[in-house]
Amino acid sequence: MTAHKNQPFIHRLRFALTGLAVGWRNEPNFRFQVYTFIALVIALILLKVEPLWWALVLLTSGFVMAAELFNTALEHLADHLHPGTHPRIAIVKDCAAAAVLMAAGTAVLVGVALVVHLIDRYHASST
Repeated sequence: MTAHKNQPFIHRLRFALTGLAVGWRNEPNFRFQVYTFIALVIALILLKVEPLWWALVLLTSGFVMAAELFNTALEHLADHLHPGTHPRIAIVKDCAAAAVLMAAGTAVLVGVALVVHLIDRYHASST
């Protein structure tokens, strides 16, 4: 059994916060995603968006950041286990990167849908 298993909640929370700190320090993409998330929250507040849109934006943003952290974890593990270039390790890394791309693409599509909704709302209120 590892030292991380069956620990009190506060210890497991510390492990998770350490993971966030590692992602922040080592991954420029993660920092960009966090800054984008903050900007989105500010935009949602200023635009007075309905709760359903808040949920969709928060969920997709969370998925993007979580996918980036999984990608980071897999890259670190793969590099530790096999520091050299190996075709199967490349597949693992490429699939993890593709997961981030899929999550980000979904978030962009939710953003496009929100913009269309806001445009429709603006046009409906101005007529």
